Parts: sequence; structure tokens; C-alpha cells
Amino acid sequence: MKITRIYVYPIKSLQGIALQKANLDRQGVQHDRRFMLLRVHEDGHHEPVEVVRYPACALFIPEIRDGNIIVRYKVPEDSVSPPIDPAPKTTLEIPLEPDTSVLERVEVDLYKSKTMGYRMPEAHNSWFSSWLGFETILVYVGDGKRQVLGTMSPHVQNKQTQGWLSSVKSYIGSGEEDPHWLTFTCVASYLIATEASLNDVSSRLPPGEEMDMRKFRPNIVVEGEGAFDEDFWGEIEVENGVRFSLTGNCGRCVSINVDYATGKPGTGESGNVLKKLMRDRRVDKGNKYSPVFGRYGFLEAEQAEIHVRQDVAVTKRMKERCVWDWPPYK
Repeated sequence: MKITRIYVYPIKSLQGIALQKANLDRQGVQHDRRFMLLRVHEDGHHEPVEVVRYPACALFIPEIRDGNIIVRYKVPEDSVSPPIDPAPKTTLEIPLEPDTSVLERVEVDLYKSKTMGYRMPEAHNSWFSSWLGFETILVYVGDGKRQVLGTMSPHVQNKQTQGWLSSVKSYIGSGEEDPHWLTFTCVASYLIATEASLNDVSSRLPPGEEMDMRKFRPNIVVEGEGAFDEDFWGEIEVENGVRFSLTGNCGRCVSINVDYATGKPGTGESGNVLKKLMRDRRVDKGNKYSPVFGRYGFLEAEQAEIHVRQDVAVTKRMKERCVWDWPPYK
């Protein structure tokens, strides 16, 4: 197998950036999901802005240049007029590493795993608010750390030789810090997908239509092996010795139905991909209503580098699919 694609998502839920090579650490691809958007509701509570609830996120296209994230708003193909008049600029520049000493702290609750982030200046917040049509703040994770819940962390799984319950109790009571903590990634630092599984999804669409891998939002894509063979991967190793522990299945939601050209729920067959996967991909007993595509994982080393076209091997296989046990968060 070989690596075919690498993606980084500097701002959670916006579009990703394709890379030829990437620096990695235990928290993900360098610069991955260090920022995210929160909607400010009238009662003051904050809601994560994610493409599953806010499809317009797909219209924001970032790039990294000269130490900054340049975000471009793509006016949708079916747009008659901008959300406000006069329309704001279509680009915004954000420093990759803001000076947090001048920023206000704000709590972020993401999938029941909380941390404190930093609220970015009003110029950034108002720009996103203008295009999205509701009050929004941009938050930088900075030194914030989110806990990996359930038994998703390799640090917890490695202790399971003691038995599940005793290992978790021992870990929690020891005060030992898990090296595998999270930024604003969902529930793990990496998401691995395969070209074979993507081809399987495309085969469910009418002739001439193909599924867009970007909608699955992986970090690393590999070719080789059969469709959904990755369900049983426990560990993969890149040719330079870089290893990833794969500890969970990625259950999918309606975000994969979003039309990236319009920033709205898709129409026709491409707008029903989730339903098509429901037929035979609800294979995780712990997350039985969500079809699985891709594997969550963690880098075993502290730092590493990978690039497209490197060889990849499966170094550990599981006899059975793992079972989702992240605490419910809806």
C-alpha cells in the first residue's frame, strides 16, 4: 500500500488543504484543527459550528501562507445575493500562532471533552459572522488540551492486559497524564481512510458520479487492500518506521451529504450517500445507527514526517471490529 493523500484542516469543519508531505506529532498533522468556530446563541451559550449542522462551512477554503491562514469565502454557485449588504471581503488572514497573552479565554465543550481556548479578535469574529449570518467567534486552542474519552487512547488500551475495568480505574486514579490528548480534532488525532473504500462508495452512485473524499475529512489516505479492510486494522506502519495505532471506527453523519459547491444539503443521489451506506456499513455494535467509513488513530512517536507515495504496511490486525465506547454527547 502507499499513501495517496494527506490533508490538514487548520480550522475545524472548514475545507481542508491537500499536502504532499506533513510534519506530525501526537496531536495530529501540524496545524490541524487548532482553530474552530463557535456560534453564540441569544442566551449566551456557545455551540460548535460544524458542517453537519451548518453546511455553509464547506464554502470556506483555507490555505497556509507565510505563517498565516488565508481563508477565502467561496460565494455559492446558486447564490443570488450575499448574506449581507454590503458584502464583506471574501478573504481573511489569521495568524497560525496568535499572541494568546492579549486574548480572552473561552470554554469549549466538544463531544463532552472540554478545554479552555482563546477567543480571537473581533475582526476575525465579525468576518465569519457576516458570511454565516449569525454571531460567531473564532477560537484558538493554544495550550488547551482535551481528554481522549472511553478507551480510544492507545495509552488506555495498552493497559487492558490488566482487564478493562481495573486498567481504567488504575489509569484514572494514578494521576498519570495521557500523552495522547486532543486539540479540536473530533475524538482522535488522526483519521485514516482508503481509496478502495472510497471506490466502493462511488459504486453506489449513478454512472459518472464519484464520491468526494474531502467529505469524509481524513488526514491520511492509502491505496491497496480491499474495500473496508481497514475495519480490522489495529496498527499501520509507514516505510520510515512511523506507526499509527488505530483504535476506533468513524461513524458517519449527514455531513457526507453536503454539496460543497452550494454549501447546502446535497440533492439527488449524491445527497443520499449516508442512506446508501446505512444498508451494510452499520458494523460497529457500540455505534449501531452510524455507518462506518475510516479509522481513528494516534501517532505512536512524539514526532514524525510522512509524504505522499510512501509505502504503508498493516502491522497489526484484529480478529473482530472494535466497539465504540466514547460517552454519548448528543
